[in-house]
Amino acid sequence: MFELNSSTVNSDNTNIRDFLASYIKHWYLFAIGIFLCVLAAFLYLRYKAIPQYQITSTVLIKDKDKGSSTNSEQSLGDLGLVKPSTNIEDQIGIITSSYFMEKVMEELALNVAYSIEGQVKDIDIYWRNIPFYLLSSRASQPTSSLPLIISPIDSLSFNLKSTTASTEVQAGTYQFGDTIHTGKKFFQVIRNPHYTKDFIDVTPIQTRFTNIEDMAINYSGQLVVESVNTTGSLLSLSLLDAIPQRGKDILQTLIELYAEESVKYQNQLAIGTIEIIDERLKLLTGEIASVENDVATYKQQNDLTNISSDAAVYLQSAQLASRQLDEYQTQIDILNSIESYLRQNGDERLVPSSLNIQDPTLSGLISQFNSKQLERKTLVRTTPADNPLVVSLDRTLTDLRIDILENLRNIKDGLLIAQKNVKANSYRTQAKIAKVPTAERALQTINRDQGIKQDLYLYLLQKREEEALSLEAPISNTRIVDPPKAGRFPVSPNKTSIYLGALIFGLFIPFSFVFVKDQLNNKISAIGDIEKFTNAPLLGQISHNTDRKNLIVHKNNTSAIAELFRLMRFNLSYLTIDKANKVLLVTSSNAGEGKTFFTINFAASLALSGKKVVALSFDLRAPKLLQRLNLKESIGITDYIMDHKWTSKDLLVKVPNYENLDVIGSGPIPADPGELMLHERIGSLIEELKQHYDHIIIDSAPIGKVADAFAFVPNIDATVFIVRQNFSLKKDVKILNDIYSNNKLKNMMVVLNDTEANSNYGYGDQK
Repeated sequence: MFELNSSTVNSDNTNIRDFLASYIKHWYLFAIGIFLCVLAAFLYLRYKAIPQYQITSTVLIKDKDKGSSTNSEQSLGDLGLVKPSTNIEDQIGIITSSYFMEKVMEELALNVAYSIEGQVKDIDIYWRNIPFYLLSSRASQPTSSLPLIISPIDSLSFNLKSTTASTEVQAGTYQFGDTIHTGKKFFQVIRNPHYTKDFIDVTPIQTRFTNIEDMAINYSGQLVVESVNTTGSLLSLSLLDAIPQRGKDILQTLIELYAEESVKYQNQLAIGTIEIIDERLKLLTGEIASVENDVATYKQQNDLTNISSDAAVYLQSAQLASRQLDEYQTQIDILNSIESYLRQNGDERLVPSSLNIQDPTLSGLISQFNSKQLERKTLVRTTPADNPLVVSLDRTLTDLRIDILENLRNIKDGLLIAQKNVKANSYRTQAKIAKVPTAERALQTINRDQGIKQDLYLYLLQKREEEALSLEAPISNTRIVDPPKAGRFPVSPNKTSIYLGALIFGLFIPFSFVFVKDQLNNKISAIGDIEKFTNAPLLGQISHNTDRKNLIVHKNNTSAIAELFRLMRFNLSYLTIDKANKVLLVTSSNAGEGKTFFTINFAASLALSGKKVVALSFDLRAPKLLQRLNLKESIGITDYIMDHKWTSKDLLVKVPNYENLDVIGSGPIPADPGELMLHERIGSLIEELKQHYDHIIIDSAPIGKVADAFAFVPNIDATVFIVRQNFSLKKDVKILNDIYSNNKLKNMMVVLNDTEANSNYGYGDQK
């Protein structure tokens, strides 16, 4: 905890009070500023400001492909085709584009402004609420904003005239639907089918062509489109317009055009996609046919029908050939063994007939041979070898052996030829079997290319059907959740904000004026300025002297200024408690700040309290004390210093009507007053006066110009520094603070002179 210094609190309160007082005294400026600004705000709201109503709507931007089994955007994106973006930020950019707003302006024929003449300002109206509207394409619209006045006569005709002396439009009576030329441009006045009221006594309506691009930019700038939430596709649209119905129509038309343009763009994209797919299908048809021809050619060139079945046939043929070769080799081996048997064994033994001999002729010959051989063996047992029967049998056996050997050679030659052919066929089959992997790989490559092209062909056919279906049944991706609605009360201008702003501005201007004035003011304007630049105590203040008299304080005078001197008399006693205050030096920084006026009246105030007081005119350079009291100059201080024959009693001049008040004049103006102020006789004079007076008040020269006042330092008890409001400079108070801080003059106190009446200090004028 700490203890707050009460002097600091009082100082802060005083500073705040001074700050407020410096502005409160200019209250009339604040009153005038507030009055003028509030009046300007009232006139602006009444005659200049146009009430603006807020029109709001909510729409849902949905993705029609979302939820379907196939994602068209993704699939067509894979093909390099661009689908409409459903990014919500992109849609906001599209809606707020000036392109859409220009189309809205054209759709609603807002390239013409309509108004009714008012007493102070013209009143804008919407063409749907009047009997007609002007129709003109952008190409034929008059380029100049020539104001026209149209007055309907009846449901068929109207009167037209120009508000200027221009000859572009010929004034006169026209029929609704007539083409009116303005130079090379033209327009029509069309009867409004929405207008059902009577055409008689319709107020003349002013019309003026406007630049539709500028209007579109203006409305686009006012249009606000925001996402209702960060995860959804709901958009909030808001627009400000002076005419609620027009604003609702603009917002409604904008949403409808956006939906139409979205469908139109989707249809254009679908048509373009179908065209691209058709072109691609034509190319794929040719490519597929070419691949199929390649397959057929390759199969023909390689004798292939189906690689798997052909390979099986080849393997089967190879196996069959192997078995045949084995069989042929067996037959050949059997024949070779029979031939070898016949050649080695002669005619004595039988030829083996149990061998697998497939040739019936050979088998028959062998059977005959064996039969004859058995017959001979039987005959030889009983008959000699030269027996004709034996000889005949030998010849027969020899012939049969020859026939068998001949038959063996023929059969073996046939088998060798057959074996050779089978081997050749086997070699060809093996070659085909060896070519199967290569053929299979090549055919797979061709088939893969064929399959890819067929799949792409089917895929494109599917996409074409999807795009054709979307083209046949177009569905907008925009749905109005909340139709456009206008508020019941205008949102702009905000009267409360404008009046509050006017009030603040009305206070700010005078405040700025006073603040700048105070900042540029280098003169003391209040006691706060004194307290800011010095810590010297304040003896009091003196209000402005309206009586133009030099001696204000006298008996029975209760005026404000007299009371202020009495207050300073009390303050002097309070500030000099336990200190001497007999000799009081009065000085200032410059001439004209009221030293002499203070000296006269403060001395009179002390004298009226019963004190014996003497006032000394020690401003030897420009003495004014006796002159201000209307007293004649006599022997003065200069005489006393220069001639020792004079005593203090010789210098005294009695002030009429003041029993206890005497004054001493300065005497002749010396040539060297600065040197004279250092004379020892000055100390002697003050010591003599101390013996007879309670207070000695010295009116000295300005301390900011000359150093005369510092000569009294050994002889004075206290110092009063006079500062004049709106006259003394702030830099002079800094000099005062230097003197006080360094104690160059004893017990210095400050008096603020010539203050304004009704000040926060002391009394003001009382009436």
